[in-house]
Amino acid sequence: MRNEKRPNIIIFNPDQMRADALAHLGNPASSTPFLDEFSSTDAVSFRNAYCQNPVCVPSRCSFFTGLYPHVSGHRTMQYLLHEEDSTLFSELKEAGYYVWMNDRNDLLAGQASGLEHLHSDEIFFATGQSEGAGPVNKDFRGKPGDKNYYSHYEGRLETDKDGRYISDDDLSVNAAIERLKNPVDDRPICMFLGLMYPHTPYGVEEPYFSMIDSHKLPPRASKGKGKALMQERLRGLMGMQDYTEEDYDQIRTCYLGMCRKVDDQFRRLCEALKEIGEYDNSAIFFFSDHGDYTGDYDLVEKAQNTFEDCLTRVPFLIKPPKGFKTDPGITDSFAELVDFYATAMDFAGVVPGRDQFGKSLAQVLADRNAVIRTEVFCEGGRMPYEYQCDEYHAASGLNGEIPEGSMYWPRQTAQKDDQAHAKGTMIRMGDYKYVHRFGGKHEFYDLNKDPQEEINRYEDPDYQDIIVQMRLRMLDWYQETCDVVPRSYDRRMSAEAMWKRFKKKCPPEAEESIKAMIQEGAGPAKIQAALTKWESIHT
Repeated sequence: MRNEKRPNIIIFNPDQMRADALAHLGNPASSTPFLDEFSSTDAVSFRNAYCQNPVCVPSRCSFFTGLYPHVSGHRTMQYLLHEEDSTLFSELKEAGYYVWMNDRNDLLAGQASGLEHLHSDEIFFATGQSEGAGPVNKDFRGKPGDKNYYSHYEGRLETDKDGRYISDDDLSVNAAIERLKNPVDDRPICMFLGLMYPHTPYGVEEPYFSMIDSHKLPPRASKGKGKALMQERLRGLMGMQDYTEEDYDQIRTCYLGMCRKVDDQFRRLCEALKEIGEYDNSAIFFFSDHGDYTGDYDLVEKAQNTFEDCLTRVPFLIKPPKGFKTDPGITDSFAELVDFYATAMDFAGVVPGRDQFGKSLAQVLADRNAVIRTEVFCEGGRMPYEYQCDEYHAASGLNGEIPEGSMYWPRQTAQKDDQAHAKGTMIRMGDYKYVHRFGGKHEFYDLNKDPQEEINRYEDPDYQDIIVQMRLRMLDWYQETCDVVPRSYDRRMSAEAMWKRFKKKCPPEAEESIKAMIQEGAGPAKIQAALTKWESIHT
């Protein structure tokens, strides 16, 4: 039985957080005490939740609409949602929710004036307002050619005299708590907190910088055999060949320290909900848009068309609102981030105004052994002719070479290689993962024998039957999800053409009523039936 008052929808969305950053999902070096407690007492944590694209914009355009990136072409960093696109936000706003968000959304086309107001009632702008002084080591990159130049590693950040580092994320969390404590009106709130952390650059202040014990870090994934060409290109361009295991440990502990800060920020938000008596009546979602290499395969940051778990498997925790049955703990049931959209709409009691591909996870939240998906998908990369996927040129309008001083020069340069950046699609079924690429190298991994996806077994004769099965399932999935038919139906004839069709048959006395029927959208059969009835009455 649901509450009479619609539940609040609270969305806490860190950026670039991999699933194994959570201690309760098995990383002995991680420190996420609040999320661990949250998952054991109030929420369900999905061990096998996957994003639908391994970079920010396409992933967000997907999970806020319930559509896969390929459906409408929202699969690049430079093609965001436009006026004709509805989202969870616009639909909940129309249904009577007060929609609050901060400016870190990577979702709506910036050039469309006023677009954000169709999807929100209030936006908090934190960008550029932080009070942090930056890294302690001001020359953290060194000179071009140094091993840290493209490492994204800043290290320890400076704090003020009170031991604080106030980031844009901190300001956004503060603003969100302030709005919860001082609501504008009595509408239920849909709150979206999109954080920057633990997105690169890798940098965090004390005490988080020193919280992680490097001796507890699990082994990194090696460069492996038969891996994607994109990884080879990135390693060559990043120039981190001289990195030692100790160097990688610094990045990894710093990253986990950033995740610990996210844990504290999430705790503060939940405590605020409890303080104002709205925790029970809130559906709370914690998930990331994608993951991060963080040293795996001798790489940092991310790539748009590789699909290892470190990039595609994300934290996904859900606390239902009061009135929904909950079986707290970890579930092994598969989930996709498109399911967030369907689940949030389910909790809100709002029916989507269009078709979508997410599935409500309420059944799994009530019983962690329930299964609603037997496979998950992710996609990325581009076709050879798709120049717009070169995000640097698309964003800046430049036609020349990408400046080597840009921190993203390695990735943006690698993406100019048509073969390295080939469009790819991943399917995971059970313990198997298959990646199909257009014009690139296919991949297949047995995750039971090779959990870190180091050995590409695509050519192994022992796996050919399962590879064929997974390829056919991928084809079925593409056919099932390749487009969305609008729910509004179009006329096949204009009003003028319709009138010309029936003008000769229409007695003068019936012209006014028939023209009115045409303007209202009546079809030929209905108009013919009206004329026949008129004739039977008047003859």
